[in-house]
Amino acid sequence: MSKKSIYSLVVILIVLGVYGYEHFLVEEEKTEIIEEGKTTKTGTNEYFLPTSTTGQIVHHEGYSLSYNEAHEQAEWVAYELKKSHLSKTNHKRPYFEIDKAVKTGAASWRNYKNSGFDRGHLCPAADRRYSKDAHDETFLTSNISPQEHQFNSGIWSTLEHKVRYWARKYDGVFVVTGGVLKGEMNTIGTEYVSVPNQFYKVLIDTNSGRTKMIAFLMPHRDSDKPLYEFVVSVDEVEDLTGIDFFPELEDVLEDKLEASSSFKGWSFK
Repeated sequence: MSKKSIYSLVVILIVLGVYGYEHFLVEEEKTEIIEEGKTTKTGTNEYFLPTSTTGQIVHHEGYSLSYNEAHEQAEWVAYELKKSHLSKTNHKRPYFEIDKAVKTGAASWRNYKNSGFDRGHLCPAADRRYSKDAHDETFLTSNISPQEHQFNSGIWSTLEHKVRYWARKYDGVFVVTGGVLKGEMNTIGTEYVSVPNQFYKVLIDTNSGRTKMIAFLMPHRDSDKPLYEFVVSVDEVEDLTGIDFFPELEDVLEDKLEASSSFKGWSFK
C-alpha cells in the first residue's frame, strides 16, 4: 500500500472516530434528558396528575404531560397555576424546540409550517411568565397542538384568560388540558400530527375552602357563545378521552364532583 493510500485511510479512520464519538455524546445526552424527564420536579403536585393512557409521562419544571406518539402530541398537559405565578413580565419569545425528553421522539415544529394551523400552546406561555426558563419551556413541541387561528386567538384564549382570573381569585387552581385524540381526525406534516376536533380543559380548586371542579369541552372552531355554555361534567371528558383525571381523590368526593356539570362557585363575571 502506498504512503498516500495509508494517509487517506488514517484520515478516514480519524473522521469516523470523531463522528462516532460525537454521535455517542449526543445519544448519551439524549438518554440523560429522557431520564431527567421521568423525574417528578420540585413543586409538581403529583396528587392531581391524571392517569396516562400511553405510559409516557414527562415532567418539566413548570408542567407535566402524557405524550401520545400515535398522534404526535400530548394527550394531556397538567400544571398548577398559583396566584404567585401570575406576572406581567414580557419575556422574548423563543423558537420552538423538539422536546428531547419524549422517549419516542416528539414531533418537529416543521410539521406546522404552511399547515394553516397555529402552534397552539396547551400550557400557555402567559401562565409561566414568573421566570424565563419556565416561560421558554412552554415552547417545547410536546406542549403544542394544531389549532385554527380564530379558535386559538378567540374562544380558547378567552378561556385561558378566565383560568388566570380564577387562579388569582381562588389563590391557585390545578389545570389539565389537551385535545380529544379520538375518532376521525385530519393530520398535518410529514409526521402526521393529528388535528383534534375538540379541546378540553379541566380545573380543580382546593384552596378556597371547598373543593370544586369544572370542565370545558369545546369544538375546534371559534365561537361567540359565553364560556359557561361549554361547561360539561368531568365524567363526560373522561368518557371521551379514556383519562382518569383525579384518581388520587377520595372516591366518594371524586365521584360526586366529576359527575356534576354545575358551574356554581365559579365566577364568570
